[in-house]
Amino acid sequence: MNGADDDDAALFRSAIGPVRKLPERPAPPSAPRPKPRAKMAERDDADAREDLRHALESTLLEADDPLAWRGDVSQEAWQRLRRGEMSAQEELDLHGTDAATAEALVRAFLNDAQRHGLGCVRIIHGKGGRGGADIGRSGAPVLKNLVDRMLRQRSSVLAFHSPLPAQGGSGAVIVLLAPRRR
Repeated sequence: MNGADDDDAALFRSAIGPVRKLPERPAPPSAPRPKPRAKMAERDDADAREDLRHALESTLLEADDPLAWRGDVSQEAWQRLRRGEMSAQEELDLHGTDAATAEALVRAFLNDAQRHGLGCVRIIHGKGGRGGADIGRSGAPVLKNLVDRMLRQRSSVLAFHSPLPAQGGSGAVIVLLAPRRR
């Protein structure tokens, strides 16, 4: 510092008088860090959805086609299912839902049914006759094909078949579930 700056500083201190230091305040809290995301799981879910959509476009069911798949179930149980001799203990109606919502609802419904020990449930998917969101670009019913693909991929599903016309016909499906593992 030069002499003029020293004189100015001394003049300032004499004009102000004695000073005391203020107590230090704590620093304001920083913004909370964002919660970590499971990016790999999100990518896996997105990939699985994309695979499901591609699978849906390959062999699509039409409105009047029955849903049917026999997994690990006896011939007698399969015949009873096909003849409509099994009654559903719970039911899920997907009318009016979009594909993403329907996918989440079916997943939650099947998990809940198995957790409560239900062996037979009905899912009403409709025939896709209302147009719009019910029918895909190919003209096939979206929810019906979505339910078909989802049920085939679930390890808890033993078998499924469209019921008799009085029980919903090709607009619904009766699903046999495996007993809950303990």
